[in-house]
Amino acid sequence: MTYRIDCLQYANWSEKIFRQMCEGGVDAVHVTIAYHETFRETVLNIEKWNRWFEQYPDLIFHGEWASDVARARETGRTAIFFGFQNPSPIEDDIGLVEVLHKLGARFMQLSYNNQSLLATGCYEAEDPGITRMGRQVIREMNRVGLVVDMSHSADRSTIEAADISERPIAVTHANLHSWHPALRNKRDDVIRAVVENGGMMGFSLYPHHLRGKSDCTLQSFCEMIATAAERFGADHFGIGSDLCQDHPDSIVEWMRTGRWSKDIDYGEGSASAPGFPPQPAWFRDNRDFGNIEQGLRRVGFSDAEIAGLMGGNWHRFFDENFTPAKAQPDT
Repeated sequence: MTYRIDCLQYANWSEKIFRQMCEGGVDAVHVTIAYHETFRETVLNIEKWNRWFEQYPDLIFHGEWASDVARARETGRTAIFFGFQNPSPIEDDIGLVEVLHKLGARFMQLSYNNQSLLATGCYEAEDPGITRMGRQVIREMNRVGLVVDMSHSADRSTIEAADISERPIAVTHANLHSWHPALRNKRDDVIRAVVENGGMMGFSLYPHHLRGKSDCTLQSFCEMIATAAERFGADHFGIGSDLCQDHPDSIVEWMRTGRWSKDIDYGEGSASAPGFPPQPAWFRDNRDFGNIEQGLRRVGFSDAEIAGLMGGNWHRFFDENFTPAKAQPDT
C-alpha cells in the first residue's frame, strides 16, 4: 500500500486544514505540539488536540503506532502524531520522557536553535556535542520509543546523537546544505552519520530552506532529492514539509525568540522581512503533495522509490521505532 506521510507541520490548525489534509490524501502528519513550552503547557496543548479529535472524528485522530497510518488510509482520515521541537517539555526531569511517550509523543528534538540541557542548536557559535544529561535522555528515549530528532541541532551534536543512540534517529525537516547553505540544512557528513545508523531525513518545503526560497522550482527541489538518493540511498528519505500554514507573523517571532531573549531573533529570515515567507506556488498546502510525486517522476524516480519517499520509508521507520525497546532476556 502507498502512503502519504508528512513528518513535520506546525500550522494554525483548523477544520479547513484538516479537510485539506484529507483532500490531499495525507495519511499521517507529525505535528509540533511544543516549541518552548514547559511540561504543563505541553499537556494543555495535548488537551487542545484532544478537543479537535473529539470535534472532527471524521477527519483526524490521534496516531500512536505505525498501524494507525493504515487505519487512516482505510477510513479516509489523517493520523496525527505528536512531537516536540525542543526538549523543554521534559524540563530537567528524565522521568518525563516516559510520561510524555505514554501521552502520545513520538518525536523530540534534543535542541531547537539554542544550546539546551541535552545538545547544541545550529545557531550557537560553538558545539560541544551531547551533554551528560543528553546521553542519559537518549538512552531513555531509546528505551520507551521516543524518536531522537536533530533537525535544529548543530553538526557535532547530531553526529554524536546518531552514534550514541542505539536506535535510528531522525532529521524530520531539512535539506542538503550543498544545495542551499542555510544553517538549518545538513552537510553530507551529518546526513551520512544519520543514515549509516539506520536513520531518516525528511525534506523541507519551508522557503528559507530552499534554493531560491519562495521562488524555488519543483524541478530544483526534486533534483536535490535525487542527489540525496544517489549519495545516500532513496530509502532513507521522506517529506517533512515544515508547513506553517495560516499563522500570523507574530508566531514566527515567538518560535525563534521564546522566553530566552528580550530582542526579536530573526533567525533564518531578515530584519527587512521578519515574518513567514510565502510558500512556493507548487506547494501551498496539503492538497499539493501530488505535485511532488509528479516532480519526482520527472527526475527519474521509479514508482517504488516515489512510494517510499512520499510515505513508505517513514511508515517503516514508525513501525521500527515508536514501540518500547524489546527487553533483553536474562542470561
